[in-house]
Amino acid sequence: MTPTRLSFPALVRDFFHQRLIAQRGVSAQTVASYRDTFEIFLRFAEKRTARTASALTIEDLDAPVVLAFLDYLEQARGNCPRTRNLRLTAMRSFLRYASLRDPAALPVAQRVLAIPSKRFDRPVLGYLSRDEVDALLAAPDRTTWSGQRDAILFAVLYNTGARVSEAITLLVGDILLDRAASVHLHGKGRKERVVPLWKSTALQLRRWLTRLPPLPTAPVFPNSTGRALSRSGVESRLRTAVATASKRCPSLKTRRVSPHTLRHTTAMHLLQSGVDITVIALWLGHEDPATTHMYVEADLAMKEAALRRVEDPGPPPLRFQPSDRLLAFLESL
Repeated sequence: MTPTRLSFPALVRDFFHQRLIAQRGVSAQTVASYRDTFEIFLRFAEKRTARTASALTIEDLDAPVVLAFLDYLEQARGNCPRTRNLRLTAMRSFLRYASLRDPAALPVAQRVLAIPSKRFDRPVLGYLSRDEVDALLAAPDRTTWSGQRDAILFAVLYNTGARVSEAITLLVGDILLDRAASVHLHGKGRKERVVPLWKSTALQLRRWLTRLPPLPTAPVFPNSTGRALSRSGVESRLRTAVATASKRCPSLKTRRVSPHTLRHTTAMHLLQSGVDITVIALWLGHEDPATTHMYVEADLAMKEAALRRVEDPGPPPLRFQPSDRLLAFLESL
């Protein structure tokens, strides 16, 4: 007797409820990332198959469709290879689970699992100078409610080096101002850390909290409806602030500044101030300190300072004298 196959919608629901949440206990950020992947894919598949999402089958996730989806992400949505690989990881994870629940899905899963992640160049980390940070922090209009919120948001991002996902999920109960001022950040993979605050940041937060509902579960950075700012909302407010700050600091006109740029800036300024790399790793919530070493690679000034401490052993430069007419011709080109 042939066993009854699970429907595609049932597999998706079980994957989120049973696999991700009940069995693996992943963070809310991971669930949101996987959810976004499936929402984008299902809309893509609906247009491709002319069927509703609920009518799709596991065969609609075969390798040619997934490859077309990955191309769509890069070409139509303008996603970078890193985001493309993140979406592929979510699809692979689902198909591994689907092949365990429904052995008939194994051939489809194997073909998708054979799709390689895309390699990409890792650009030198971008970060802001101290003058650029000062201009950015001064940019929001503090005479308005939203301007006060933005100014404190950017100050917290720079002070803590928090990821944007950590900042927008901050609750009033996560702000610790009784003794040593600090914030309790909820990071990736359910990893938590407490980061100290400068007196100026703590003072701004103390004043800001008086304008928020006195509830531990209230978001620290709400939007106009009282709900937590979204990632895109933070990016939009940051673009506005950068445009304003560029009038005071012209170098910002050519800079592409994202919330993650502020995180890089925090790390670089800590490094340039002499803070040990392992402490910076703890500050940023890096699971592996090796991840933090990319900031050392990015700081050309520190490399030049190190080079100046070592005497150049080479002889004085000599101009090359070709010993042959052909070599002389090539040298003249």
